[in-house]
Amino acid sequence: MEDTSYLTKTRFTEFALEPQLLEGLADAGFEYCTKIQAQALPVALAGQDVAGQAQTGTGKTAAFLLAIFNQLLTHPRPESAGPLSTRAVVLAPTRELAIQIHRDAQVLGRATGLKLGLVYGGTGYQEQRETLAGGVDVLIGTPGRLIDYFKQQVFDLNAVQVLVLDEADRMFDLGFIKDIRYVLRRMPPPTERLNLLFSATLSHRVNELGYEHMNNPEEIKIDADVIVAERLLEEVYYPANTEKLPLLLGLMRQTAGDRVLVFSNMRVTCDRLGRALKQQGYTAAVLSGDVPQQKREQLLNAFKEGKRQVLVATDVAARGLHIPSVSHVINYDLPQDPEDYVHRIGRTARAGASGHAISFACEDHAFSLLDIEQYIGHPLARQEISEAVLEQPTRSRPSSDKPRKSPTHERSPKRVEKANARPPRREHTSRPSLNTTDKPRSEAKPATAAPAAPAAPAPLPVAAKPEVARRVQSSRHRTKVEIPAVG
Repeated sequence: MEDTSYLTKTRFTEFALEPQLLEGLADAGFEYCTKIQAQALPVALAGQDVAGQAQTGTGKTAAFLLAIFNQLLTHPRPESAGPLSTRAVVLAPTRELAIQIHRDAQVLGRATGLKLGLVYGGTGYQEQRETLAGGVDVLIGTPGRLIDYFKQQVFDLNAVQVLVLDEADRMFDLGFIKDIRYVLRRMPPPTERLNLLFSATLSHRVNELGYEHMNNPEEIKIDADVIVAERLLEEVYYPANTEKLPLLLGLMRQTAGDRVLVFSNMRVTCDRLGRALKQQGYTAAVLSGDVPQQKREQLLNAFKEGKRQVLVATDVAARGLHIPSVSHVINYDLPQDPEDYVHRIGRTARAGASGHAISFACEDHAFSLLDIEQYIGHPLARQEISEAVLEQPTRSRPSSDKPRKSPTHERSPKRVEKANARPPRREHTSRPSLNTTDKPRSEAKPATAAPAAPAAPAPLPVAAKPEVARRVQSSRHRTKVEIPAVG
């Protein structure tokens, strides 16, 4: 039986939602609200700004999408709106989160008749530009690509009626704060639009941004004292650096999870883990910032559809992504920021489901464990490492298409015969020089030789040129006269 303990007894039909939205909710299978939806929707539908905080996976996206659609359906298009004016803007910190918001908006707003636009970097530049040039009502995207099109005057912000900032704290971490302020200052004043800010954590700097560009928002916090999901099992191991990979392989064999997310702090580590898991027979994919956007989308879809068992990723996959049925999250490296730990393990145990989070407190990252436990308010369950848990990786065989160089005795007879027929290489250091001038001065000339200091130099050959003669005289190690090349 499906667990519905995370839901409230409040139905969506109790709110003053337009019939088109109720139809979209029915298509999505939503009947009862989550806690953040039950508390934030009445405030937003009344036209009041909201700054909402709730743990990841509790339905924040649906809350602000319903508020956007209802606001646009119940309020006419402003007189200042032109053919290129967008009426609502949703800013997200990552491409994957923007894509997911757009996908959810297509489901919930299917019957509204409102046109959606999606912009993000990495791919589809001309296609996205053409979509915006045709006019959109709701624009969802990342700050960089959105500002790029805005400066080209592909669209304008003169008639924005709703603004949404999703995962604003992550935007600070990624350095988007200047871009966000650039966009907000080109919109109508905060009093003339509905402003919604949702995040898993509301830090002081996020609140400062909200109060600067929002109209006296009402702050709503859900489960502020319980940051981690209730049905999430958290464990920690203390491996040496050399034990991390064998421990990961051993846990993978024991857990046999359907979908496993492995997080690392560095891209190079993700690539190494991806290769190691593939060598052991796992269908693994690697997701990091340097993977092309089109390939990132393909890998995510393959992981969601169960075609990939393991997804090794940096924190690019730790925010806002809803991947169903993730059974295990493994922190191969502990994050330095405790909030990133919460977002990572929030990929499992979503929407009331159970989950398992395993962390490695290794030699390099164990210092982060104390801050993490202090932030979440409870210690992680300590686990011992035994020989039965460790599984050494099997060595991969050399590729057959790149044969190694064979030694001499393994060469073909024809090649060996050819090598033996070569003349021996001269060793200048071991052979005596043919030049008699290389001998000591006392033995440089035999007894029958000319006197050591002749009165006049020996006569030059008739064919030799004067400059050649001078070169012969100045050289003590040449026995032959070399004629310089012409030109």
